[in-house]
Amino acid sequence: MPRGNAARKRAEDNRMDLRLEPEHKDLIKRAAAYSGESITNFAVSTLVSKARRVVREHETTTLTAADRDRFIALIDNPPKPNQALRRAAKSHRELISRSE
Repeated sequence: MPRGNAARKRAEDNRMDLRLEPEHKDLIKRAAAYSGESITNFAVSTLVSKARRVVREHETTTLTAADRDRFIALIDNPPKPNQALRRAAKSHRELISRSE
């Protein structure tokens, strides 16, 4: 299969079908035309942009300046392990050694 056909076949395998209200379809067509893009390119770029934003919002932790300073201070000067941390480390070592 020539290179162009392979790319087309992959795109067909990853197809998404959408049902739209007529007014939504008309709005998308107009926006794509104003952007100078095909409807497909406009829709894909818009969906990908929104998807990246949503994923970033859910997978990124933003700290206040005070939280950041506290975090850095703890990295620079970590507290000594307390009893609960020592128990957790021991439990983890035991769990790992049982699974080996």
